[in-house]
Amino acid sequence: MKIEEIIAGGVADAVKALYGADIDPKSVQVDQTRKDFEGHLTVVVFPYLKVSHKKPEETAAEIGAWLVENLEAIEKFNAVKGFLNLSIAPAFWLRQLHDIEADEKFGIRPVTEDSELVMVEYSSPNTNKPLHLGHVRNNLLGYSLSRILEANGYRVVKTNIVNDRGIHICKSMLAWQKWGDGITPEKAGKKGDHLIGDFYVEFDKHYKAELKALKEQGLSDEEAEASSTLMQEAREMLRRWEAGDEEVRSLWRMMNEWVYAGFDETYRRLGVDFDKIYYESDTYLEGKDLVLGGLEKGIMYRKEDGSVWADLTPDGLDHKLLLRKDGTSVYMTQDIGTAKLRYQDYPIDKMVYVVGNEQNYHFQVLALLLDKLGFKWGKDLVHFSYGMVELPEGKMKSREGTVVDADDLMDSMISDARETSSERFADMPEDEAAEIARIVGMGALKYFLLKVDPKKNMLFNPKESIDFNGNTGPFLQYTYARIRSICRRAEAELASCSYAEAVPNEKEQALIQKIADFPETVAAAGRTYSPALVAKYCYELAKEYNQFYHDYQILREPDAATRCLRLNLSKITARTLREGVALLGIEMPERM
Repeated sequence: MKIEEIIAGGVADAVKALYGADIDPKSVQVDQTRKDFEGHLTVVVFPYLKVSHKKPEETAAEIGAWLVENLEAIEKFNAVKGFLNLSIAPAFWLRQLHDIEADEKFGIRPVTEDSELVMVEYSSPNTNKPLHLGHVRNNLLGYSLSRILEANGYRVVKTNIVNDRGIHICKSMLAWQKWGDGITPEKAGKKGDHLIGDFYVEFDKHYKAELKALKEQGLSDEEAEASSTLMQEAREMLRRWEAGDEEVRSLWRMMNEWVYAGFDETYRRLGVDFDKIYYESDTYLEGKDLVLGGLEKGIMYRKEDGSVWADLTPDGLDHKLLLRKDGTSVYMTQDIGTAKLRYQDYPIDKMVYVVGNEQNYHFQVLALLLDKLGFKWGKDLVHFSYGMVELPEGKMKSREGTVVDADDLMDSMISDARETSSERFADMPEDEAAEIARIVGMGALKYFLLKVDPKKNMLFNPKESIDFNGNTGPFLQYTYARIRSICRRAEAELASCSYAEAVPNEKEQALIQKIADFPETVAAAGRTYSPALVAKYCYELAKEYNQFYHDYQILREPDAATRCLRLNLSKITARTLREGVALLGIEMPERM
């Protein structure tokens, strides 16, 4: 049983014994003791003053004395006003460490056939451009959240919806037709997604030049846009695509395949994957059918111009367009269609959408519409809303080609890791040095993007992320590699030694307490959908271990039982660190 549960039960028993009152152990507030006070855990006793009829400090002292007398786990206490600070007996921490050591999956709940099924959607790229820094944050958040939910005992299905249709796709296709001269990724020596992104930028460049020329002839902005032959050609291409024109469809399929091959390579390097990929080209018609079905049932209504809407004013929102007057779908309709296909494929209990906070209203509306259309999980869908990644130079713009490309970013991070750690790699074979540089560079990138509260906008700073000191991925990785080095040197002793007779000191007790907090951290991260909680925990654990390592001998400790305790503490710290950062999608190097 967790020490917090033991204390909560003990406080309930104490209040009953001392004051004759029944309280629910779950109502007992047990927090970690502040660093400036003595003790491990603190109980807030203010709620019990109405039954004790005594001052806060006196009530705390009475409950504390009862706990010391009746609970073996409590060694001593001190009372500060209404706060009861409890010191846990060293023998309890020793037993706790033994229990943790015996549980190879400590903090990770098993997934069973009866576990609830959660579907997590992330990535959602467009096939007219490569993945960029914003996509990187989205993918890392979605993948990490999937790992965290699985660690909380859920069955998880990771999905991706690819935006593979629409006017933006046609812009790249038209530009390739006009100015591509039959170029392919192989001929260009480029990844397919990069090549298509170049043509998206090329379209925008020619479009702006055309608008400028038209406005110089005296046309207004609106008139110039309406007169643009380039945009008219793009719209005509979209019309032909929707009509099933085989020439357009064939070009579309070819260029999309180039992009998918590029995406797959980027996903592999990021270390993310999907169980199922959906495509908007397959889902938009499904959504249209559902909306028309809702129209027949009176859930939606049709305006005089033929467009179809949903009246959400009774729910505190507004009227939402679902089908344009020409019968074509909007994004909301496509999301409804995707939901239908997903529900056919999987018995979803909960749906989580990892999408930026600029889409908050969209998902409010989607939840209501899915519920009205009969999807049981619709109203309870989770929009994992996250902030944008910003750069020192400002926001990214895909049309102008000023984004931070995901592949270039990964290359840069790995290169920086190699350069920063050049001395560490001096005696390594080239292939091992290259692999460690990859692990460290990617770890730096992932940790930097995941340690921030997902709801907040963040400023990305590559140089800061690669630092081996402070709250960074490389700091955690170096701590892990240091511990593994110690364990390798003491491998024989670790296999046979006993720490049953050891008496853990304050630093060792604090480290065991921090390790013991891992299950609750994983649970809290799952409840709040926050990988940042796991990142914070891993940093605090690494920091706690490094303080312990700085203050005490390990391999040279003369007392055999104490040395064994410290070796096992080190081993379990490394294991917990590895399990923790794995939830963030981060790998750990065995040496650095």
